[in-house]
Amino acid sequence: MSSMPARLSEIVDEFAAAPRDVVLEMLLEYADVIPPLPVDAADREGMEQVPECQTAFFLRARVTPDGTVETLFDCPPEAPTTRAFAGILAEGLAGASVDDVLAVPDDLYQRTGLAHVISPLRIRGGTAILARLKRQVREQIG
Repeated sequence: MSSMPARLSEIVDEFAAAPRDVVLEMLLEYADVIPPLPVDAADREGMEQVPECQTAFFLRARVTPDGTVETLFDCPPEAPTTRAFAGILAEGLAGASVDDVLAVPDDLYQRTGLAHVISPLRIRGGTAILARLKRQVREQIG
């Protein structure tokens, strides 16, 4: 089993090292990382809702033939914290292998230090996004 993808590890380290007063600002920058759904996915077909999130959040992970994982996220702009959790995953897991995705620690968001600046309910939502993403990957590799 390999370790967490290098870019995701860098993101976690950046958050963990940042002064508390800028962590929320850093987080919200990731809300803009999530692109709009492609036209062929606009109806969210094949996407799974994450009910632990306080807002409507949908995701899909797809294992490609070359063994990398593609992610697709849908979250309204009026939910910037939840979008930011997905943005961290989208950026940190871009081009990641199945093993890399499955190696992401379940306490990813706690490792960033975000628990000091956002509510436990929001951390739970972010953790649920990661858990569902990993489960979808596991189901595809059998």
